[in-house]
Amino acid sequence: MLAAGAIAIAWAIDARWGEPPNAWHPVAWFGRLARPLGRLAAGLPPRRAFCAGALAWCVLLALVVAAAMLVQAGLARLPSWQALPLLALALAPSFAWRMLVDEVRAVEVALGSGLDAGRRRLQGLCSRDVDRLDEAGVRETAIEALAENFNDSLVAPLFWFVIAGLPGAWAWRAVNTLDAMWGYRGPWEWAGKWAARADDALGWLPARLAAGLLWPASARRLRDLRRQAQCTPSPNGGWPMAAMAMRLRVRLGKPGVYVLNPQAQPPGAGALAQALCIGQRGAQRVFLLAIAACLVIAALSAQAAVRGA
Repeated sequence: MLAAGAIAIAWAIDARWGEPPNAWHPVAWFGRLARPLGRLAAGLPPRRAFCAGALAWCVLLALVVAAAMLVQAGLARLPSWQALPLLALALAPSFAWRMLVDEVRAVEVALGSGLDAGRRRLQGLCSRDVDRLDEAGVRETAIEALAENFNDSLVAPLFWFVIAGLPGAWAWRAVNTLDAMWGYRGPWEWAGKWAARADDALGWLPARLAAGLLWPASARRLRDLRRQAQCTPSPNGGWPMAAMAMRLRVRLGKPGVYVLNPQAQPPGAGALAQALCIGQRGAQRVFLLAIAACLVIAALSAQAAVRGA
């Protein structure tokens, strides 16, 4: 019951206030802690960089999980009326749906002022070079960012909260943050390899759940979705992106890398607003399913305790 209530309150907190400022955001604190360790590992020869990156990842994740376990244990000693809002406050920073929606919506608003304005606004949502994108390309990239982060910033943290409580949600946020910071090619190829593979492993099932929430799939649709998702280099990111492309009936892609739903037309002026509507409906399903799952788990646990007594 406590976990379900915490999700509901955290949902309301995110919807009303969004993300706290960086000065107060636990993910920003974690990033400042991880940054120098990553830079140190990236400067080493390949084999040593891989070992150093893996060791740094393990140490950082252990610290995050230990902190979450201490918080959760402390809350367990409090009355429910005190523990509930505190657990919600601890959970809320592990997902970032309101901020993502606001940033994607701002891209369309910026495009109204011109292509250059849209490109500049898009830079905060992706790591690709935006200077060569046309208006359709800007929209494609914004829709892809929305779909991929629908999993990374919402489905996956709530999935792991349901599975493992606050340590699960915080662990996912740390894993995904380290992948975003370290999991690049080039100078980071070896130092970030462990972080990238760990993110792939822990995000595997949530990414497929996210795709199903964005585009409920029949058996035939599932085959099409799998085929499209496999076009991307990422084992996970392609699933929600392909689901969004097929639900919108538009073409999405990264120039020179992949194309999703290639027979469709590029997204037009209304596609981004439509994608946001689909994402919002998907987010409602995610929260309601997570709450329902927590209630079921609580009921089964109570039933098992009664039988054990």
